[in-house]
Amino acid sequence: MSMFSKLKQFKDLREQGKKLQGALSGESVTAKTFGDKVTLTVDGNLGITNLVIDPEVLSPDKKVKLENAIKEAHSDAMKKMQRIIAGKMQEMGGFPGMK
Repeated sequence: MSMFSKLKQFKDLREQGKKLQGALSGESVTAKTFGDKVTLTVDGNLGITNLVIDPEVLSPDKKVKLENAIKEAHSDAMKKMQRIIAGKMQEMGGFPGMK
């Protein structure tokens, strides 16, 4: 593969990345755990945009359960967003050089 074709492939990949980023900018997913007492929202850039914890679970004796519930909600939200990202990538025809 020539240097020119490698540069073109890199440029195409960069453009696809920008398109994907734009397509994901308006996406968000929400996950609930601990009997819906913990709600976590993740945006298309994989950032946590909202975390709601029911005051009922904010007691020292529930600390470990609350920590685990937050981790579980984050993991669930990330999996949901990864599926959305994969779908968007597929809609866009994948990325050059990726199979």
